[in-house]
Amino acid sequence: MRTVAVPSQPVTWNQAILPGLHSRNPDACYTQLNRLRQGPDSQIQRTNSQMALRSFPDLTRQPPRSPRVRVGGYVHLPRILDKGRATLAGKQGEYKYNCPLDQRFLEFVGIDPMALKKQLAAGMSDGEILDWVGKHAQHQRTELEIAAWSEFMERRVPGDPESRSFFNELQKKVAPNREDITTWFDLLDVDDYASFGGKT
Repeated sequence: MRTVAVPSQPVTWNQAILPGLHSRNPDACYTQLNRLRQGPDSQIQRTNSQMALRSFPDLTRQPPRSPRVRVGGYVHLPRILDKGRATLAGKQGEYKYNCPLDQRFLEFVGIDPMALKKQLAAGMSDGEILDWVGKHAQHQRTELEIAAWSEFMERRVPGDPESRSFFNELQKKVAPNREDITTWFDLLDVDDYASFGGKT
């Protein structure tokens, strides 16, 4: 049977919450007071951030989500979030957050990449990030505009000789025998697949 110790004297709020005040160690008192000044919310935020870092994707072991995956109607956004989270955890591998393709989304909605990264560091989920984007985007897009932009991005192909050259070189490297790789999203998907052992 578990024994519970009952104090002989009533314990006051200060004694329960500020044990440092009743010890001979002033450092303990100051530490406890500082924690209280910071408040429970800041401690919860730190805990959430630490937990989030442990659950962030490891892009040295698996690719980010396909650019075709959507959140709130936006293509590519889930991929950006995966790369941002992995970058915060130091597990981005060869992937780069805020690459030129990421910037197309960020410019479309009018969001600063560092501001978005800060929200990811706070442990926000995809849904919470979507709400945050809706509140802070400089360009408030309609559902029709989002759908049209996403459709355009899915169909986007290299638009100049330099881009076409880069596209062709990468395709020759990862999928030389494929004839169905025509869009940037096609190329990203097959590159992800090949980078982690897939046979193309």
